[in-house]
Amino acid sequence: METIITIKDLRKVYKLGSEKVVALDNINLEIQKGQVCCILGTSGSGKSTLLNQLAGLEKPTRGAVYIGKNNISKFGEDRLAAFRQRNIGFIFQSYNLMTSHTALENVAMPLMFRGVPKAKREKIAAQMLREVGLEKRMHHRPNQMSGGQQQRVGIARAFVASPKIIFADEPTGNLDTKTTIEVMAMMVRMCRQNNQTLILVTHDSYLAQYADRIVTLIDGKIVSDVENKSIVDRMSNEEIVEYFLSENANLAETTVLESEEEIEAIRQELQEEKQAEGGEPPVGTAASTAGEEPAPKAELPEQESPADTAEENLEGNKQ
Repeated sequence: METIITIKDLRKVYKLGSEKVVALDNINLEIQKGQVCCILGTSGSGKSTLLNQLAGLEKPTRGAVYIGKNNISKFGEDRLAAFRQRNIGFIFQSYNLMTSHTALENVAMPLMFRGVPKAKREKIAAQMLREVGLEKRMHHRPNQMSGGQQQRVGIARAFVASPKIIFADEPTGNLDTKTTIEVMAMMVRMCRQNNQTLILVTHDSYLAQYADRIVTLIDGKIVSDVENKSIVDRMSNEEIVEYFLSENANLAETTVLESEEEIEAIRQELQEEKQAEGGEPPVGTAASTAGEEPAPKAELPEQESPADTAEENLEGNKQ
């Protein structure tokens, strides 16, 4: 697989008065294109600092971060801003929507910064809002929407410019369990459809189950790096909701599901419960929908803008 992010000997030290705090200690990591990678850690583990390094929001004390062939650790602020506009999308815990703007205007904003004409960017933004199920909320402002709807706007905004990489920082921290499941499944499936890389940063081992790979940090060091089969690829949304609501009310203590046998046991238990209640067994699982057609891929119109050639893209030269 093609490597899209390379972290080399990354170290970040903060000075607090006369003391030095090592936030990241010699991190080496490669992340593949199209991969859903979870950076998992408790408060103080260094996960937020690592996210800031990957996004070019902070400079390392030592080492480098490459996105494609670009050493973004050496970029100046203007160069970084232009690079992020073309290659990176962000999804935030607190949504970070412009309160005076409608959903359509919020989603269209990244395209405005890229110089896309108003009519064209609003057409693309409207298409993205339909993709996330908000076709009836396009002209609503954030205070007229629920938290789940606001986060869907945030997801549409992150994906609208077709970035190569999406960074999601605790994206469901303000959502209830059912909405969390819907939002996480949506993000993963959109990345799958467009072969985009999703970097999920969280303290929640439950959210880690949506990733293809789970990298765990403790005290600024990688202590575990394991592959995982995403729960989205193994269970339907209905099964995920029922499992986590009925079996694991304390989601913070949930561990990563590791085997197909474990999934089958969950599925069988749900079927038996439904049959005992006189209902129908769960449908729409990965195993039972093999004959169904996949969801159509979102096709965004091509975007042309002077900014597309102004700075480095992912095929730039290493520095």
